[in-house]
Amino acid sequence: MTLRRSGNGVSLGPVRSQTATGADGSVLDAEAFQRMISLERKRTERSRKPFVLMLLDMGSCLPSDKNGKVLGKVLSALSLATRETDVTGWYENNSIVGVMFTEINIDDRGSILSTMMARVSETLRSNLSLEQFGQISISFHLFPEDWDHAVPKGPSSTTLYPDLTRRDESRKVFRVVKRVMDIVGSLIMIIGLSPLFLVIAVAIKMTSEGPVLFRQRRVGQHGSTFVFLKFRSMYVGNDSKVHREYVTKLIAGQAERKPSNGNGNGNGNGVYKLTDDPRITKVGDFLRRTSLDELPQFFNVLKGEMSLVGPRPPIAYEVEAYDIWHRRRVLEAKPGITGLWQVYGRSRVNFDDMVRLDLRYARTWSPWMDVKILLRTPGAMFGEGAY
Repeated sequence: MTLRRSGNGVSLGPVRSQTATGADGSVLDAEAFQRMISLERKRTERSRKPFVLMLLDMGSCLPSDKNGKVLGKVLSALSLATRETDVTGWYENNSIVGVMFTEINIDDRGSILSTMMARVSETLRSNLSLEQFGQISISFHLFPEDWDHAVPKGPSSTTLYPDLTRRDESRKVFRVVKRVMDIVGSLIMIIGLSPLFLVIAVAIKMTSEGPVLFRQRRVGQHGSTFVFLKFRSMYVGNDSKVHREYVTKLIAGQAERKPSNGNGNGNGNGVYKLTDDPRITKVGDFLRRTSLDELPQFFNVLKGEMSLVGPRPPIAYEVEAYDIWHRRRVLEAKPGITGLWQVYGRSRVNFDDMVRLDLRYARTWSPWMDVKILLRTPGAMFGEGAY
């Protein structure tokens, strides 16, 4: 059994079974166990006490285990290696067994992972034959994951979010319709607004030096990154440190906000874009206030990196400043050009409320909801709170 380390877990190499029991001895099927994972995530977001999810995949053991002997040994080994407060159940019915180790001390998480890995491996090794042991795969996934330096990428980032996978499965038809809407809508906008694209490009080139388009690496769904396109609204060579400091305060609820009447400054909800920013050109100021700087993002939509409707795609340093529960906004939905926040909140709401709107959209979206948001977007572009 070999040791592997991945973005959000520690893996041991190749538990599949036919029965799994909870801490009280009852059987937890995949739906019940995955619901427990979701509840434990929410508890951790409040308590800050991490938990570890251990997944055991028995590979080819299950088909040959007709009498359940290997399964019985595995479950017996788990009972010896876990506490009464830990929860055992199916992560995938008749496929993968999971164990949740709750309320782990975050300062000792490294040593705890090593201890659990050694304890479970030793117990399994003493209860199984060498061949059976060699077929078992064990992986550990810590929540909250370490997002300080890198955002988890790909399917592994959703291991601790099985409820999102179930939601996606139940919306297969809706997702196909949404993608068709994205392709058709972005093509119509790119072709129909091509004269406006040209006018904006000429205005940018005539009033300031530098490229027409601003390219920036953004974080998409499940932590995948992509090159985000906008019309350039700032002078070339400006320091991003100003925005980084501001957005960190904004996420923490400490940003200063310019009131809607335009008089003075004061501690308020904050806006996502800096107001009265000296780095912005005169043309750029107009583009930002009218959201015309966002038009090149239709190319991102056409490529499938974004959707017409969805959460705003963050910059990596913004994600680093997120609270634990904020992270769900980059996992639960593909980023979009417009969304509930832009239409109903815009710059009038604080960051926490913006995230709540994004999560509400992720839970309840439908093609009809997207149509309603798109119809309301032009009015929001020129309404109060636009920056």
